[in-house]
Amino acid sequence: MPALVKTALVGATGYAGFELARLLMRHPRLSKPMLFYREREGSHPENLAEVFPQVAGNGSCELEAFAWNRLKNAGLDLLFLATPHEASRELVPQAIEQGLRVVDLSGAWRLKDSRNQQVYGFKDDATAAQISSKAVYGLPELQGEHIKAAAVVANPGCYATSIILALAPLVCGGLLDVNHGVICDSKSGVSGAGKQPSQRTHFVEVAENLSAYAVFGHRHTGEILEQLGLAAEQVVFTPHLLPIPRGILSTIYVRLNQPTTVAAIEERFRAFYGGKPWVRVFASPKLPEIQFSLRTNFCDIGLALAPDGQRLVLVSCLDNLMKGAAGQAIQNMNVMFGWDEREGLH
Repeated sequence: MPALVKTALVGATGYAGFELARLLMRHPRLSKPMLFYREREGSHPENLAEVFPQVAGNGSCELEAFAWNRLKNAGLDLLFLATPHEASRELVPQAIEQGLRVVDLSGAWRLKDSRNQQVYGFKDDATAAQISSKAVYGLPELQGEHIKAAAVVANPGCYATSIILALAPLVCGGLLDVNHGVICDSKSGVSGAGKQPSQRTHFVEVAENLSAYAVFGHRHTGEILEQLGLAAEQVVFTPHLLPIPRGILSTIYVRLNQPTTVAAIEERFRAFYGGKPWVRVFASPKLPEIQFSLRTNFCDIGLALAPDGQRLVLVSCLDNLMKGAAGQAIQNMNVMFGWDEREGLH
């Protein structure tokens, strides 16, 4: 039997962090993961079950304060960071110095263009610039070959994943009339805002409500532009907050360069994602719904074509805590170690 891979996770007490911890604990190729909280997080639970009782009875899930010497002594193979952007910006250079490979769930290393990085308020320095240039955007369906050898994998944003996967077959095939504009109307469950409470995520504000936010200013916009090679003036992305715990539905409006048929577009999508187990293409007129991909690592894509054969509506759904975060992190790990992308995600 091959040796089990040793992993550690910093930030196990957040929503995405807990989802990732749960997946790591049951992955067949891993030894028991080391689970850490950052000392500055405030409360110091000693066991993950104190924060998430649903894992009680599944064996010991100890939590400890993060320390580099603990990782050195453990002979770690891979470090996961489910930490705020600023923390990941600090920890990843230190991990590289320790010779560790990293999968980072934050937005700290997703962007290459300094203009897009400004939304995070990062300060430029030589070390960060070097890491940023080598970090691989962790969307396995598009970057699988680069992920295999990457030292730093930047897990994509949840909104960005749903939009990029829906548009990539058309953009790569030169089928879009990009100058006509691409409109991305996305809606997410409240867990996408993270565990730290705010007035916007308060039950009284969210329940029986639907609201748009960060219009023309959401951090995931830069990912969409960079990964698809689009210009800012060609894309309008508007996120909305749904009164549900988890799940994303993106409705994307585009115009094609020339008239075509539903069959031709579906064939394009199925060929593009052939052999990619976590993208499901729905046969028209069936469209994805949030409930179909909930608690799975699937990104579901469907389409509707206008009678003129050029106006196209794409619908893309995923679970923001799975394919939009923790599940995609596991998928990236599987690619990094040459395993089946479905391992630990069934």
